[in-house]
Amino acid sequence: MSTVVQTKVAVPGATEVYPHRGCVTRRCRNERHGHRSGVVWLTGLSGAGKSTIASAVEAELFEAGWLITVLDGDTLRAGLNSDLDFSAAAREENLRRAGEVALLLAEAGYVVLATFISPHQAGREAVRRVVGDDFHLVHVRARLEDCIARDPKGLYRRALAGAIPNFTGIGQAYEEPPDADLILDTSGADVETCRHTLAGFIRERFAL
Repeated sequence: MSTVVQTKVAVPGATEVYPHRGCVTRRCRNERHGHRSGVVWLTGLSGAGKSTIASAVEAELFEAGWLITVLDGDTLRAGLNSDLDFSAAAREENLRRAGEVALLLAEAGYVVLATFISPHQAGREAVRRVVGDDFHLVHVRARLEDCIARDPKGLYRRALAGAIPNFTGIGQAYEEPPDADLILDTSGADVETCRHTLAGFIRERFAL
């Protein structure tokens, strides 16, 4: 078994931080599971279909033997990020934490389907820097009027009534990514078509 060397890193407010690096490498895990690991970041308006598509792809690839999981924005906000509001600074911190969690899961061998509105290009680029290699940006695109019509959580109704300030698409603009690796247009394609497209994309990009 190889010797593990711990390297000190600089952390604000701390003097002795040595992240643990085990003997089982990411490459070993990838070879064991038969595919590369990494992060597929799904961005788009609320109601565009990010979580629905991600869950369908997760089920398909899990049944095919893949190590895969969904990292959902609302799930993180209900737990790890429950201390954050929706101010600009808190949104930035929300994505920073999400990126770090996604990276940990990728290092553990998972293909991570991360579903976050992540409305700003700067925030998405920050996550890309955290994750590094094997980060793929998918824009789940839908017309705002279609998202309002779907409104599965009733959020648009509340936002239009003024109950949710700065809600993306209503009180805050969504910046469409100019550099998406894949675009899934849910205003023009159904969930099954998008599932098939995304699953194929993952099989190609994460093949060993």
